[in-house]
Amino acid sequence: MKTTKKSNWKTTLFIIGALTPAMLVSLGLVVYPMINQVIRSFKDPKSGAFTFDNYVYLFTNKLSSNAIWYTVVVSILTVLLSIAIAYLLAMFLRFSNSKISKTIGNLYLIPRFIPSLVAVYAMKTIIADSGLLNRISLLFPENSPLYNYKPGMLYNMKGILFMNCWFNIPFATMIIVAALAGISESVVESAQDVGAGKLLIFFKIILPLSYKDVLIAATFVFMSNISSFTTPYLIGANFPQMLGVYLRKQFGNGKYEIAAATSVVIFVLCSISAIVYLYTNMKEQAWEEN
Repeated sequence: MKTTKKSNWKTTLFIIGALTPAMLVSLGLVVYPMINQVIRSFKDPKSGAFTFDNYVYLFTNKLSSNAIWYTVVVSILTVLLSIAIAYLLAMFLRFSNSKISKTIGNLYLIPRFIPSLVAVYAMKTIIADSGLLNRISLLFPENSPLYNYKPGMLYNMKGILFMNCWFNIPFATMIIVAALAGISESVVESAQDVGAGKLLIFFKIILPLSYKDVLIAATFVFMSNISSFTTPYLIGANFPQMLGVYLRKQFGNGKYEIAAATSVVIFVLCSISAIVYLYTNMKEQAWEEN
C-alpha cells in the first residue's frame, strides 16, 4: 500500500515537472500579453487614466466600426461557403468509390501545405484583371462574351472570400470526412432496404451523426478568419478593412491603446463562436444523460 502511494506521488510529481515549462511558456507568451492588452485597452494614451474612450472610438469612428462589421460579415460568409462546399466534398469522398473521389481524396489537402503568403501572391497572378484568366480570354474571338474577361476579384470582398475558401475548405473537409467515416455502411444500407430515400437518409442519419463535427469546423473557420491578416492585407480594399489590417495600421501609427482595444474585440468575437460550440456540446451531453 505504501509502495503504491509512493509510486503515485512520484508519477504526479513527474507530470507536474513535465508540464511546468509548457505552463510557464503559456503564461509568458499568451496569458500575460493578453492581460496586458486588456488593461492597456482601458487606458488613456496621454494620462494613463482608466477610460472607455478607446472602445467608444472603435464603435463610433466610421473606419473602425465599418472594419468590425465588415470582418464579421466576411467571416460569416466564409463559414457558410466553406462548410457548404466542404460538406458536399466530404460526402462525395466518403460515399463514392470512383477513381475521381480517390484522386481528390489524395490531393485535397495540398492547399493546407502551401504558405499563405505564397498562395495569395500566386492567386493574384491568376485572378487579376490582367492575370492568367484574362490572358486566356484574349484567345477567344472578339465577339465572344468571354473575350477580355476581367474577374474583378482583387481589392474587394470577392477576392477575400475566394482565398478564404481556398484555405478553409480542405481543413473543414478533413474534419467532416473523419466524422462521416464513423457512420457505418450497414446503417445506411439498412435505411435503404426499408425504402428510405437519399434525402431522408441524409437528414435523419448522416446529418445528426455529423453536425457536431461540422460545428467544430465552423468554429475554427470563423476564429481563423476573424483575425486574418495576410489575405485582406494583400488583396483586400483600403476601405472597409478587416480588423487584422486595421489593428496593424493602428499599431504602425503608434495608437497602441486603440490597437489593444481592437485586439480585445477580436478576442471577444472569437470567444462568441467558442461559447456557442461549448453550449451546444454541453446541451447534447445533458440530453444524452437524461
